[in-house]
Amino acid sequence: MIKSKNAMIIGGGIGGLVTALQLHRLGMSVRVFESVENVRALGVGINLLPHSVKVLTELGLADDLDAIGVRTAELVYYNKFGQKIWQEPRGLDAGYSWPQYSVHRGKLQMLLLSEVRRRMGEDAVLTGHHLTGFEQGADGVTAYFANRRSGQPVGHHTADFMIGADGIHSVVRKTYYPDEGLPKYGGRILWRGTTEAAPFLTGRSMIMMGHVDTKFVAYPISYPDRDGKSVINWIAELTVPGGMLDRTDWNREARKPDFAPAFRNWEFDWIDVPSLIDQAETVFEFPLVDKDPVPRWAFGRVVLLGDAAHPMYPIGSNGASQAILDSDALSRSLREHDDVEAALKHYEEARLEKTASIVLSNRKNGPEIVMQIVEERAPNGFTDLHSVISREELEEISSRYKKLAGFDKETLNA
Repeated sequence: MIKSKNAMIIGGGIGGLVTALQLHRLGMSVRVFESVENVRALGVGINLLPHSVKVLTELGLADDLDAIGVRTAELVYYNKFGQKIWQEPRGLDAGYSWPQYSVHRGKLQMLLLSEVRRRMGEDAVLTGHHLTGFEQGADGVTAYFANRRSGQPVGHHTADFMIGADGIHSVVRKTYYPDEGLPKYGGRILWRGTTEAAPFLTGRSMIMMGHVDTKFVAYPISYPDRDGKSVINWIAELTVPGGMLDRTDWNREARKPDFAPAFRNWEFDWIDVPSLIDQAETVFEFPLVDKDPVPRWAFGRVVLLGDAAHPMYPIGSNGASQAILDSDALSRSLREHDDVEAALKHYEEARLEKTASIVLSNRKNGPEIVMQIVEERAPNGFTDLHSVISREELEEISSRYKKLAGFDKETLNA
């Protein structure tokens, strides 16, 4: 165990808050600094894969996850005609020792925020503290903060070490990579919304339809109410050439006419895509962006984590899960070393190459590549799937990504 007893975490998102719980469990004094003044339940649905649920379960949050999320039963891929390409069980239904959850991102963040304050005290999270700069010496790190809205300084704080979990626009990362520039636009826009509707397939299914240029994803993030309706999270995705790099705010509302016409014929006996889009009260626009992997995360007593370290496309249901895995690896490293700089470097070595591989794989569409393969080989649909793509090829693509992303069932359960 390291001798250091206090830490600063920059960023009160999922990665930062889970890390705070991890370090508190090690007996450390931790403070989280969040730019916004009032943390709200923003965003839409995300998935938590079994390896990240294992970490959250070890933190005592299993019952809480059950209360706010849906245990995902299966993942199914379809082409643009609603023809099934691949179907596989997920979570407990697949034989994992932990569930996979579909959950509202904001509800998860608020759960974690509540737990941090309950376990560590109300002043464990300081909102309205935007990092403006920092300096480190032989014994610690001093960080300087301002109110982001007014620009007025709000003080400085010192800790033995600092974790930059401040997202894709990380101030900590920019300090070490000042010439990196804006996030890289992947040529596609995601329109995200939620709709109250009757659940489809098992009622706990996650579906993906289409191909690279035109894709629709949907899954429930609540169980059916008395009227038999669930909150269905959905994502409509289209190729949109050109730059939209400034559109990286979850609060940016979109116009349905910008994307809905592309899905007007996607009405099938098991799901009605035009209806889901039409009945959504609000839709948010988000560009497909990431950043190139960087060669270092650890800089003395400062280290990166989550999207600050490895922003990636939301493919393979992996973004939040990888931040949670970061927190677990960092916690383990801090337990195993008595020197903070050595611990942070060991954490970097454990996670940097793994996450870089996922970033690059997601640029090639990760496991969702099966939909593009079928589109290219059978653009007009098929009568026999396995004349287009073999079961062995489908299984190999699925298995390879699970191993890459760290949730191969045999390895994880062992």
